[in-house]
Amino acid sequence: MNTWHPQPWPKIFAFFILFALIFSSFIVCLVACNAKKPGSYSSPPGYDFGKPYDYKLPPALDEISGVVYYPKDSSIFAIEDEKGWLYKIHLKIPLHIERWKFSSGADYEDLALVDSNFYVLKSKGVIEKFKFFLGDSISIQSYKLTEEGKNEFESLFYDSTQNRLVLVCKNCAGNQKKEVSSWAFDPSNDSFFPSFTIQTAKIKEQLNEELKFKPSAAAIHPITGELYILASVNNALVILNKDHTVKNSYKIDPALFKQPEGLAFTPKGDLIISNEAAEKGAADILLFKYNKLK
Repeated sequence: MNTWHPQPWPKIFAFFILFALIFSSFIVCLVACNAKKPGSYSSPPGYDFGKPYDYKLPPALDEISGVVYYPKDSSIFAIEDEKGWLYKIHLKIPLHIERWKFSSGADYEDLALVDSNFYVLKSKGVIEKFKFFLGDSISIQSYKLTEEGKNEFESLFYDSTQNRLVLVCKNCAGNQKKEVSSWAFDPSNDSFFPSFTIQTAKIKEQLNEELKFKPSAAAIHPITGELYILASVNNALVILNKDHTVKNSYKIDPALFKQPEGLAFTPKGDLIISNEAAEKGAADILLFKYNKLK
């Protein structure tokens, strides 16, 4: 009877197997070493981005696009991208949400509240001002920025020190890669005028990335007076000094900030960021407690 005995592999074949194993191990190590590990993203002073309070939102708010804090009852007013509803979100478990119709719908991007007037920003630089009266009746006016060229906005915030609303460009015709401009709106006479310009060279340097900075939300920190700007497309949070120079820039974790479109603060400095669903689960509101620096 003939018996088959395995023969030793030819040396050349063994060499190729060994080379393949070493090369694949090198690739795995290279990918692992360059990947961002959970918790490896830094946080702004006073915050821990690794420990948010996470409030999941219903499908009606999948495209939540602007938020403002309402201190009278510790709630959040919000809008979403298309439907023309104003939402009031009470951060309880379970959430309690109210809503009021203010428009038939448009491409709405951000929200501000000054006294009892709401200001809603449309993407092309139109501000709609409205106010509710008894019986939920509503008065609404519209104001358009008449700057030439194709201009796109997603950020609107109120500067109480100057008594003005500020629109920050996401993509404006007059901007180059090296700067981002903004426009102010004076609610006392309903007029627009140029505001500050952000020089983006330092942002690129701090993020170590060549980019076109595209803000998606902004708000002034109530304690430090610094301006916080989210850029959803860039996965970044940028902090400006009071003179609007760049102080610091942070890469933010896209697993947590899947599509951040809204930003607000409580009077104590707690940071509120809203995320659209972005086909990655439910939309949500993240709240980060502020630990005041000594």
